[in-house]
Amino acid sequence: MPASYAYLGPEGTFTEVALRTLPEVATRELIPYVSVQSALDAVRAGEAEAAFVPIENSVEGGITTTLDELVAGTPLTIYREVLLSITFALLVRPGTRLSEIKSVTAHPAAQPQVRNWLKKHLPDVVWESAASNADGARLVQEGRYDAAFAGEFAAARYGLEALETGIHDAENAQTRFVLVGRPARPAAPTGADKTSIVVWQRDDHPGGLRDLLGEFATRGVNLMLLQSRPTGAGIGNYCFCIDAEGHISDRRVAETLMGLKRVCLQVRFLGSYPRADAGPTEVRKPLPGTSDEEFTSAADWVTRCQDGRF
Repeated sequence: MPASYAYLGPEGTFTEVALRTLPEVATRELIPYVSVQSALDAVRAGEAEAAFVPIENSVEGGITTTLDELVAGTPLTIYREVLLSITFALLVRPGTRLSEIKSVTAHPAAQPQVRNWLKKHLPDVVWESAASNADGARLVQEGRYDAAFAGEFAAARYGLEALETGIHDAENAQTRFVLVGRPARPAAPTGADKTSIVVWQRDDHPGGLRDLLGEFATRGVNLMLLQSRPTGAGIGNYCFCIDAEGHISDRRVAETLMGLKRVCLQVRFLGSYPRADAGPTEVRKPLPGTSDEEFTSAADWVTRCQDGRF
């Protein structure tokens, strides 16, 4: 397989900046793609070793385009994640004044992060979505729009200037990016890991979601993301994208997945991988019976019972 990483392009995206924080990129060819879908499809087709795409931000939650692509199609696996602090600049063609801006563009995920700034400074502006923030900068360069919200670093790449910088509605806003490849054995647990899955209910019934969440709660597995996504099978039909603390090799996480596999129509494993914040996996106390040692002890007891060694 080619030693290359696909990523959401064009050049100058926050995705590219986050990707370049990975040490191995020095030995990879980095190839920009026009969309999350095309970057992931490059991996599925064997045109790239892995794809690097945004999956969540701290303002709006999960990025639906990426979640939907991981839910559907040939299975892929998440191997790494990166957190990047996000602040925007308003990029314009040189000489443009704020009063002259009638249209702006950026990736859809950017709008909730600058909504209040727009309301205060450009209340009558027309917003149009772009495939990425850097693509929005390119469209401004071409004269399609008056301004784009993007990283200040993209200005020089597209011959623009930053009319305003440090734009954000939420302090300490972050976007989470993931490195996605074809299915393979997860890396060894680090003690600060995350497991991602997608689950489909067998049927819609009162307490159905509670039943799913109970598989985590009774084993002391903490959830970090829970987002419903429509299945396309009609109104009211949803699957659930879930991130949980821990690694599939942890007994309590493995037993949670087994429990879900028994009661759900389908479970898609998206990977166990190191947490970008390096936060250690913790079991809420007091909650007896949820440590790996207790799960191992219980399994050994069942084995002894089966062998007649009470």
